[in-house]
Amino acid sequence: METSSDLAVRLTRASRRMQWDVYNAITWPDQLVEGAWWMPPELVSIYGTSAWDALDETQRKSLSKYELGNFFSLVLQGERPLVAGLSDRLYARSNDKNITQYLHHFLDEENKHMVMFGEFCHRYIGKVYPEKKISLPREYAKGEEEVAFFCKVMVVEELGDYYNTTIEKDERIEPMVREVNRIHHVDEARHLAFGRQHLAEVFEQHRAKWSDEQLTGFRQWLVDYLKASWGDYYNPTMYRDAGLDDGYELRQLAMTHPACAAQRQRASAKLVSYFIKTGLLAEEPAL
Repeated sequence: METSSDLAVRLTRASRRMQWDVYNAITWPDQLVEGAWWMPPELVSIYGTSAWDALDETQRKSLSKYELGNFFSLVLQGERPLVAGLSDRLYARSNDKNITQYLHHFLDEENKHMVMFGEFCHRYIGKVYPEKKISLPREYAKGEEEVAFFCKVMVVEELGDYYNTTIEKDERIEPMVREVNRIHHVDEARHLAFGRQHLAEVFEQHRAKWSDEQLTGFRQWLVDYLKASWGDYYNPTMYRDAGLDDGYELRQLAMTHPACAAQRQRASAKLVSYFIKTGLLAEEPAL
Protein backbone atom coordinates (compact mmCIF):
# COMPACT_ATOMS: atom_id res chain seq x y z
CA MET A 1 0.00 0.00 0.00
CA GLU A 2 1.31 3.47 -0.91
CA THR A 3 2.32 5.52 2.12
CA SER A 4 2.25 9.30 2.39
CA SER A 5 6.04 9.22 1.94
CA ASP A 6 5.68 7.28 -1.32
CA LEU A 7 2.91 9.60 -2.45
CA ALA A 8 5.01 12.65 -1.58
CA VAL A 9 7.62 11.58 -4.16
CA ARG A 10 5.04 11.53 -6.94
CA LEU A 11 3.46 14.79 -5.82
CA THR A 12 6.85 16.53 -5.65
CA ARG A 13 7.51 15.54 -9.27
CA ALA A 14 4.08 16.86 -10.29
CA SER A 15 4.55 20.15 -8.42
CA ARG A 16 7.92 20.73 -10.08
CA ARG A 17 6.49 19.90 -13.50
CA MET A 18 3.50 22.23 -13.01
CA GLN A 19 5.30 25.06 -11.21
CA TRP A 20 3.91 28.53 -11.99
CA ASP A 21 4.64 32.18 -11.23
CA VAL A 22 1.73 33.87 -9.47
CA TYR A 23 3.02 37.33 -10.38
CA ASN A 24 3.20 36.70 -14.13
CA ALA A 25 0.89 33.77 -14.92
CA ILE A 26 -2.34 35.73 -14.43
CA THR A 27 -3.41 38.72 -16.51
CA TRP A 28 -5.82 40.74 -14.40
CA PRO A 29 -8.42 42.67 -16.43
CA ASP A 30 -9.30 46.17 -15.30
CA GLN A 31 -12.96 45.16 -15.05
CA LEU A 32 -14.84 41.89 -15.05
CA VAL A 33 -17.73 41.05 -17.38
CA GLU A 34 -20.86 43.02 -16.54
CA GLY A 35 -24.06 41.12 -15.77
CA ALA A 36 -22.41 37.75 -15.12
CA TRP A 37 -22.77 35.58 -12.04
CA TRP A 38 -19.74 35.45 -9.73
CA MET A 39 -21.05 32.58 -7.62
CA PRO A 40 -23.53 29.99 -8.95
CA PRO A 41 -26.92 30.95 -7.52
CA GLU A 42 -27.28 27.46 -6.06
CA LEU A 43 -24.19 28.11 -3.91
CA VAL A 44 -25.30 31.53 -2.66
CA SER A 45 -25.81 31.21 1.08
CA ILE A 46 -29.49 32.23 1.18
CA TYR A 47 -30.53 30.27 -1.93
CA GLY A 48 -33.83 28.46 -1.39
CA THR A 49 -35.05 30.81 1.33
CA SER A 50 -37.78 33.46 1.30
CA ALA A 51 -35.05 36.12 1.41
CA TRP A 52 -33.64 34.83 -1.87
CA ASP A 53 -37.09 34.69 -3.46
CA ALA A 54 -37.61 38.36 -2.58
CA LEU A 55 -34.56 39.51 -4.60
CA ASP A 56 -34.62 40.43 -8.27
CA GLU A 57 -31.94 39.14 -10.63
CA THR A 58 -29.78 42.25 -10.32
CA GLN A 59 -29.76 41.94 -6.53
CA ARG A 60 -29.03 38.22 -6.74
CA LYS A 61 -26.04 38.78 -9.01
CA SER A 62 -24.77 41.56 -6.77
CA LEU A 63 -25.00 39.22 -3.78
CA SER A 64 -23.17 36.51 -5.76
CA LYS A 65 -20.25 38.94 -6.17
CA TYR A 66 -19.84 39.48 -2.44
CA GLU A 67 -20.47 35.80 -1.70
CA LEU A 68 -17.51 35.02 -3.93
CA GLY A 69 -15.43 37.68 -2.19
CA ASN A 70 -16.31 36.14 1.16
CA PHE A 71 -15.47 32.65 -0.12
CA PHE A 72 -12.08 33.71 -1.50
CA SER A 73 -11.39 35.52 1.78
CA LEU A 74 -12.29 32.39 3.76
CA VAL A 75 -9.86 30.30 1.73
CA LEU A 76 -7.13 32.92 2.09
CA GLN A 77 -7.69 33.27 5.84
CA GLY A 78 -7.84 29.49 6.21
CA GLU A 79 -4.53 29.08 4.41
CA ARG A 80 -2.66 31.51 6.68
CA PRO A 81 -2.55 29.17 9.73
CA LEU A 82 -2.09 26.25 7.35
CA VAL A 83 1.12 27.83 6.02
CA ALA A 84 2.31 28.57 9.55
CA GLY A 85 1.59 25.01 10.66
CA LEU A 86 3.29 23.44 7.66
CA SER A 87 6.33 25.65 8.21
CA ASP A 88 6.53 24.50 11.82
CA ARG A 89 6.52 20.89 10.60
CA LEU A 90 9.39 21.25 8.11
CA TYR A 91 12.25 18.94 9.06
CA ALA A 92 10.30 17.51 11.98
CA ARG A 93 11.71 14.25 13.27
CA SER A 94 8.45 12.53 12.41
CA ASN A 95 8.83 13.41 8.70
CA ASP A 96 11.22 11.69 6.32
CA LYS A 97 13.04 13.40 3.46
CA ASN A 98 10.27 12.73 0.94
CA ILE A 99 7.58 14.37 3.05
CA THR A 100 9.79 17.33 3.89
CA GLN A 101 10.53 17.93 0.21
CA TYR A 102 6.84 17.89 -0.63
CA LEU A 103 5.95 20.20 2.26
CA HIS A 104 8.20 22.83 0.66
CA HIS A 105 6.05 22.67 -2.50
CA PHE A 106 2.85 22.59 -0.44
CA LEU A 107 3.95 25.78 1.32
CA ASP A 108 5.02 27.47 -1.91
CA GLU A 109 1.71 26.74 -3.58
CA GLU A 110 -0.38 27.86 -0.62
CA ASN A 111 1.53 31.14 -0.50
CA LYS A 112 0.78 31.64 -4.20
CA HIS A 113 -2.89 31.00 -3.52
CA MET A 114 -2.97 33.68 -0.82
CA VAL A 115 -1.33 36.15 -3.21
CA MET A 116 -3.84 35.25 -5.94
CA PHE A 117 -6.94 35.50 -3.75
CA GLY A 118 -5.70 38.67 -2.09
CA GLU A 119 -5.07 40.29 -5.47
CA PHE A 120 -8.52 39.32 -6.73
CA CYS A 121 -10.31 40.57 -3.63
CA HIS A 122 -8.50 43.89 -3.52
CA ARG A 123 -9.03 44.50 -7.24
CA TYR A 124 -12.66 43.46 -7.62
CA ILE A 125 -14.21 43.38 -4.13
CA GLY A 126 -12.25 46.23 -2.58
CA LYS A 127 -11.10 44.28 0.47
CA VAL A 128 -10.36 40.92 2.06
CA TYR A 129 -12.95 39.96 4.65
CA PRO A 130 -11.26 39.48 8.05
CA GLU A 131 -11.15 36.17 9.88
CA LYS A 132 -13.86 35.72 12.52
CA LYS A 133 -12.70 32.52 14.28
CA ILE A 134 -11.38 32.80 17.84
CA SER A 135 -8.77 30.25 18.90
CA LEU A 136 -9.32 29.08 22.46
CA PRO A 137 -6.55 27.30 24.40
CA ARG A 138 -7.21 23.66 25.25
CA GLU A 139 -5.39 20.61 26.53
CA TYR A 140 -4.52 17.90 24.03
CA ALA A 141 -4.07 14.16 24.36
CA LYS A 142 -0.78 12.80 23.01
CA GLY A 143 -0.71 13.42 19.27
CA GLU A 144 -4.12 15.13 19.28
CA GLU A 145 -2.79 18.54 18.28
CA GLU A 146 -1.11 17.01 15.22
CA VAL A 147 -4.29 15.20 14.21
CA ALA A 148 -6.36 18.34 14.79
CA PHE A 149 -4.05 20.42 12.60
CA PHE A 150 -4.39 18.13 9.61
CA CYS A 151 -8.15 17.89 10.18
CA LYS A 152 -8.33 21.68 9.93
CA VAL A 153 -6.32 21.48 6.71
CA MET A 154 -8.81 18.97 5.28
CA VAL A 155 -11.84 21.07 6.25
CA VAL A 156 -10.46 24.21 4.60
CA GLU A 157 -9.33 22.41 1.47
CA GLU A 158 -12.19 19.95 0.93
CA LEU A 159 -14.93 22.56 1.34
CA GLY A 160 -12.95 25.02 -0.76
CA ASP A 161 -12.42 22.45 -3.51
CA TYR A 162 -16.14 21.68 -3.64
CA TYR A 163 -16.76 25.33 -4.43
CA ASN A 164 -13.76 25.56 -6.79
CA THR A 165 -14.86 22.68 -8.98
CA THR A 166 -18.52 23.71 -9.01
CA ILE A 167 -17.71 27.31 -9.97
CA GLU A 168 -15.05 26.34 -12.50
CA LYS A 169 -17.48 24.16 -14.48
CA ASP A 170 -20.39 26.63 -14.48
CA GLU A 171 -20.58 28.53 -17.80
CA ARG A 172 -22.83 31.19 -16.24
CA ILE A 173 -19.88 32.40 -14.16
CA GLU A 174 -17.65 35.32 -15.12
CA PRO A 175 -14.63 33.89 -17.02
CA MET A 176 -11.91 35.34 -14.76
CA VAL A 177 -13.70 33.98 -11.71
CA ARG A 178 -13.81 30.53 -13.30
CA GLU A 179 -10.09 30.74 -14.11
CA VAL A 180 -9.05 31.60 -10.55
CA ASN A 181 -11.07 28.66 -9.26
CA ARG A 182 -9.51 26.38 -11.87
CA ILE A 183 -5.97 27.41 -10.94
CA HIS A 184 -6.64 26.80 -7.28
CA HIS A 185 -8.19 23.38 -7.88
CA VAL A 186 -5.20 22.12 -9.90
CA ASP A 187 -2.82 22.63 -6.97
CA GLU A 188 -5.36 21.62 -4.34
CA ALA A 189 -5.92 18.23 -5.97
CA ARG A 190 -2.35 17.35 -4.97
CA HIS A 191 -2.67 18.85 -1.50
CA LEU A 192 -5.86 16.89 -0.86
CA ALA A 193 -4.32 13.62 -2.02
CA PHE A 194 -1.42 14.09 0.38
CA GLY A 195 -3.61 15.33 3.23
CA ARG A 196 -6.01 12.39 3.07
CA GLN A 197 -3.20 9.84 3.21
CA HIS A 198 -1.06 11.63 5.76
CA LEU A 199 -3.90 12.41 8.15
CA ALA A 200 -5.06 8.79 8.07
CA GLU A 201 -1.56 7.66 9.02
CA VAL A 202 -1.14 10.26 11.77
CA PHE A 203 -4.51 9.41 13.29
CA GLU A 204 -3.84 5.67 13.13
CA GLN A 205 -0.51 6.24 14.87
CA HIS A 206 -2.01 8.15 17.80
CA ARG A 207 -5.59 6.94 18.28
CA ALA A 208 -4.54 3.76 20.11
CA LYS A 209 -3.03 5.94 22.85
CA TRP A 210 -6.29 7.80 23.49
CA SER A 211 -8.91 6.74 25.97
CA ASP A 212 -12.50 6.30 24.82
CA GLU A 213 -13.28 9.58 26.54
CA GLN A 214 -10.49 11.39 24.69
CA LEU A 215 -11.61 9.98 21.34
CA THR A 216 -15.20 11.02 22.01
CA GLY A 217 -14.03 14.50 23.00
CA PHE A 218 -11.95 14.81 19.83
CA ARG A 219 -14.85 13.78 17.64
CA GLN A 220 -17.05 16.41 19.28
CA TRP A 221 -14.37 19.03 18.69
CA LEU A 222 -14.20 18.03 15.01
CA VAL A 223 -17.96 18.36 14.58
CA ASP A 224 -17.88 21.74 16.32
CA TYR A 225 -15.01 22.91 14.11
CA LEU A 226 -16.81 21.82 10.95
CA LYS A 227 -19.97 23.67 12.04
CA ALA A 228 -17.97 26.79 12.91
CA SER A 229 -16.29 26.67 9.50
CA TRP A 230 -19.68 26.62 7.81
CA GLY A 231 -20.80 29.53 9.98
CA ASP A 232 -18.16 31.68 8.27
CA TYR A 233 -19.97 31.25 4.94
CA TYR A 234 -22.88 33.31 6.35
CA ASN A 235 -21.19 36.67 6.82
CA PRO A 236 -23.44 39.62 7.85
CA THR A 237 -20.90 42.09 6.42
CA MET A 238 -21.13 40.36 3.05
CA TYR A 239 -24.92 40.83 3.04
CA ARG A 240 -24.52 44.49 3.99
CA ASP A 241 -21.99 45.06 1.20
CA ALA A 242 -24.50 43.61 -1.27
CA GLY A 243 -27.04 46.22 -0.13
CA LEU A 244 -29.22 43.88 1.92
CA ASP A 245 -30.69 44.87 5.26
CA ASP A 246 -30.59 42.89 8.52
CA GLY A 247 -27.42 40.90 7.82
CA TYR A 248 -27.55 39.09 11.15
CA GLU A 249 -31.15 38.06 10.57
CA LEU A 250 -30.21 36.76 7.13
CA ARG A 251 -27.37 34.78 8.70
CA GLN A 252 -29.71 33.25 11.26
CA LEU A 253 -32.29 32.45 8.57
CA ALA A 254 -29.71 30.72 6.36
CA MET A 255 -28.08 28.76 9.17
CA THR A 256 -31.44 27.32 10.28
CA HIS A 257 -33.23 26.91 6.95
CA PRO A 258 -33.66 23.30 5.67
CA ALA A 259 -32.61 24.21 2.11
CA CYS A 260 -29.33 25.69 3.35
CA ALA A 261 -28.72 22.76 5.70
CA ALA A 262 -29.21 20.37 2.78
CA GLN A 263 -26.63 22.31 0.76
CA ARG A 264 -24.13 22.11 3.62
CA GLN A 265 -24.64 18.35 3.81
CA ARG A 266 -24.08 18.00 0.04
CA ALA A 267 -20.97 20.13 0.06
CA SER A 268 -19.57 18.27 3.09
CA ALA A 269 -20.46 14.76 1.92
CA LYS A 270 -17.02 13.80 0.57
CA LEU A 271 -15.23 15.24 3.59
CA VAL A 272 -17.56 13.64 6.14
CA SER A 273 -17.33 10.29 4.32
CA TYR A 274 -13.54 10.46 4.64
CA PHE A 275 -13.74 11.30 8.35
CA ILE A 276 -16.06 8.35 8.97
CA LYS A 277 -14.00 5.94 6.87
CA THR A 278 -10.84 6.78 8.82
CA GLY A 279 -12.60 6.69 12.21
CA LEU A 280 -12.12 10.38 12.86
CA LEU A 281 -15.92 10.55 13.14
CA ALA A 282 -18.28 7.78 14.17
CA GLU A 283 -21.34 9.03 12.30
CA GLU A 284 -22.55 11.77 9.98
CA PRO A 285 -23.20 15.00 11.90
CA ALA A 286 -26.12 17.32 11.26
CA LEU A 287 -24.73 20.49 9.71
